Amino acid sequence: MTNDLKTLLEKAKLAQMTAEESEQQRQSFAFGNTNIENPRITKETIRKEAEAIKSGDE
Repeated sequence: MTNDLKTLLEKAKLAQMTAEESEQQRQSFAFGNTNIENPRITKETIRKEAEAIKSGDE
């Protein structure tokens, strides 16, 4: 492993995600997993459902 890579890995360990970044990652994960099973699922579908869950309109 190069020193540059080691340095980047150490920096990554200390990185803190914002709430928005965390939500984007959660939605990306949900899309990636659901779209495999159902190609009709879109990123927009995931975004709308996330908003509905957040507002309590499940």
